[in-house]
Amino acid sequence: MDAQTEKYQRFCDLHEQAGAFVIPNPWNAGSAMILQSLGYEALATTSAGLAFSLGRCDSQSEISRDDILANASEIVESCNLPVSADLENGFGDRPEDCAQTIQLAAGIGLVGGSIEDATGRSDAPIYDFQLAVERVAAAAEASRQLPFLLTARCENFLHGRRDLDDTINRLKAFEDAGADVLYAPGLPDLDAIKTLCASLTKPVNVVMGLSGPSWSVSQLADAGVKRISVGGSFARAALGGFIRAACEVREQGTFGYAREALPDAEARRYMVGAARG
Repeated sequence: MDAQTEKYQRFCDLHEQAGAFVIPNPWNAGSAMILQSLGYEALATTSAGLAFSLGRCDSQSEISRDDILANASEIVESCNLPVSADLENGFGDRPEDCAQTIQLAAGIGLVGGSIEDATGRSDAPIYDFQLAVERVAAAAEASRQLPFLLTARCENFLHGRRDLDDTINRLKAFEDAGADVLYAPGLPDLDAIKTLCASLTKPVNVVMGLSGPSWSVSQLADAGVKRISVGGSFARAALGGFIRAACEVREQGTFGYAREALPDAEARRYMVGAARG
């Protein structure tokens, strides 16, 4: 078994074990190495975290497929964990665009990735149902030829379409089309999460760290969730610390932030430990 297939198998096994697991979202090689050193068992990229690091906004118009894959490749090469990627909408409207993106993702060592049903257009933010299903089916067909776990995302709740029934119907269709994991970011409450999980047979991913209500890993596991990601929230937490430090120096002329900063020696241990791991 080659290394990529072994990572894929480990990733699949995480989705089959009891309870829920957290898949955090590093935004570069250094943050990936720290997360590996802290004991996480798989990682997922974040388009938002990448965008912030590049001085851009998180949108399909500002982050290209090349940007996403270059960042993912950096993360894959920095650690020995299974890595899944935020592949936006597959970087094209056509089903074949989604299939090509999956093939390119696997080609850089990724063992998983998500395709969403958001168009990136404000006038029609969500793909029509039939096209959305065809896009997932094409991505699933490509993934079956590879060691690759496909996540299908319904973006309704992030685009003002607060329709749980439609969200569940879409995810059911994505499940039937061959997706391995289902994901609907932005669900409003734990009851909605429970209802969605009970309506599907494949593992469900939810994202924590957004604004609004928050639940613990155990609460989400009890609701039926299998996988918990954090999106760009770890990156935003890091930026929050950076801004607080910069504001302290600029506004107060003091350097108290250094007391809470990661010591240089500890940072080095994380990097060396991850490299050896």
